[in-house]
Amino acid sequence: MSATSPRSLWAGRTLALLGIVLVAANLRTAVAALSPIVSQISTDVPLSATAIGILGMLPPVCFAVFGIFTPVYTRRLGLENVLVLALTAMMIGHLTRGLAGSLPVLVIGSVVTFAGLGVGNVLLPPLVKKYFPDRIGLVTSLYVTMLSLSTLFPPLIAVPVADAAGWRVSLGLWLLPVLVALVPWVTMFVRHRVQVAPGTVVEEAEPALVGRIWHSSIAWALAVVFAASSLNAYAMFAWLPQLLIDTAGVTPAQAGTLLSVYAAMGIPCALLIPWLTARMKNVAGLVYLGAAVFLIGDLGLLLAPGTLTWLWVVMAGLGPLLFPLVLVLINLRTRTHAGSVALSGFVQSVGYTLGAIGPLSVALLHEVTGGWTAPLLFLIGTALAVTVAGAVIARPHLLEDDLDRRHRL
Repeated sequence: MSATSPRSLWAGRTLALLGIVLVAANLRTAVAALSPIVSQISTDVPLSATAIGILGMLPPVCFAVFGIFTPVYTRRLGLENVLVLALTAMMIGHLTRGLAGSLPVLVIGSVVTFAGLGVGNVLLPPLVKKYFPDRIGLVTSLYVTMLSLSTLFPPLIAVPVADAAGWRVSLGLWLLPVLVALVPWVTMFVRHRVQVAPGTVVEEAEPALVGRIWHSSIAWALAVVFAASSLNAYAMFAWLPQLLIDTAGVTPAQAGTLLSVYAAMGIPCALLIPWLTARMKNVAGLVYLGAAVFLIGDLGLLLAPGTLTWLWVVMAGLGPLLFPLVLVLINLRTRTHAGSVALSGFVQSVGYTLGAIGPLSVALLHEVTGGWTAPLLFLIGTALAVTVAGAVIARPHLLEDDLDRRHRL
């Protein structure tokens, strides 16, 4: 890739920076807000273990389904237009979840919310590449940090808000930060008339590129790492509070706090991993580190959940350092905007599709066995799969070059 001279982070792109950061602040609130208040929701909307597993599975499923079509949307409408539509879907979804009177309505509201989140997930790396090609590592760190914060606060306040004002308010209040995130993008449209005509956008992903990417080794390696990270993370967001209540003897409020501790581990990862990734010649060590801390955390929760519970939660929470690693590599392993959009869509769609196995598999294994040993062994096995992709990711080759080489063979 050609080098791009750095310029001031704020110069002529303040709104874009604020917009990217504020969107990131909304991309996990709906995921982390539900599991701590399952017992309160169940008083009005009965939720079985399978139903909780399905709700926990919805984020990665929706991220995959809607993420895979995002490059198509951007070809026709442009990045910014699609992002505004995604934010609108998030607002509608949060409101529907808060008003839900039955499981189907709760599921529908969740699907709409996670659809918006899924599109937003795919759009942020290309937006960083478009507006900050000279600051990819820094801006990725900023937005992944905000994304981590969006998983930290919901578990902390979900139970107190539900106790004080009801679970509907606890779920629905997250539409307010989405409204705030809309402001910079709407302002950009009004001030600068941001418009991208169909067929002329530089960030469009050509259909041929989207089709050929399925044959790329780097795309599949990134997808496998992303899948393992999302599978473990969403399984924990769906089930960690109940697992800790059953095995470590904590209260629901303490379990919610520990879920926030788990989420908080994403903050140092968000700050350090993009910076390290952009500067390391061989990132395989970071891949193996992510697998190792996943294993330590899961083994601790399996073998000694009531002893040093916080340490096992911290270690398991450090495992998703693989998430910002992959996000940075999506841009570092592509040469063009089109490549970034295509790779982002592929990696996140395939990764979240495989990641959706996590919450439901944990639910079924827990329901069949009546305990947590089988679910934790399953998670340990998936973490081991990360090591296989490390060697491929370590090679500093670009997606476009990989595809051209394979096309010539």
